Amino acid sequence: MENAIPRRRTNAEVRALIAAERQDLADLLDRLRPAQWDEPSLCAGWRVREVTAHMSMGFRLSLPATMGELAKARGSLHRMTDRVARRDAAAHSAVELAAFLRENAHHPWTPPVGGLQAALGHDVVHGLDITVALGLDRRVPEDRLRVLLEGIRPSGLRFFGADVGGVRLCAEDLDWSYGSGSPVYGAAQDLLLLAFGRRLPPGRLRGEARSRFTAV
Repeated sequence: MENAIPRRRTNAEVRALIAAERQDLADLLDRLRPAQWDEPSLCAGWRVREVTAHMSMGFRLSLPATMGELAKARGSLHRMTDRVARRDAAAHSAVELAAFLRENAHHPWTPPVGGLQAALGHDVVHGLDITVALGLDRRVPEDRLRVLLEGIRPSGLRFFGADVGGVRLCAEDLDWSYGSGSPVYGAAQDLLLLAFGRRLPPGRLRGEARSRFTAV
């Protein structure tokens, strides 16, 4: 399977994709049942409400406040984001958490590294952390997926602790593949999750190496 020649998106186009993803996710979150907010996500140790709180952290915390939280966590970004997500998930209602995404659909926040593409990845992947864990049949639009799939690089795989060595990720719904070795087949958005270090529920992948990427 050969990849299509990627078209470079303009910053304005990527910003529009980010805004659309946040609005779509806010609409989806508004439809969740109360019990679903307390279900586990694909992010280890976080429920749906912690993931949602984390997604809006960059909108709600100023740079000085973020640096203050990082200092409290003794410089550990992981400890800082975990602490803030748990605190804010407890402090805000489900309605408020969803509204943070909708009201900040056009917010210019980007992660410290990666720019607009990383911001889109942050929203898409955390959205999938929720929908895949809940078993919801939400399909991320192709234009958003392609920006992220075409941006997969070894440095990003290392950052997220994704080990795809010796396998070729082969999308069954898009003309896209990555890597070399034993083929692992799945939906493009599921393969994107693998590149971000996630393990998937059983039954979503095909191929001899699928067990490497499946949650026990």
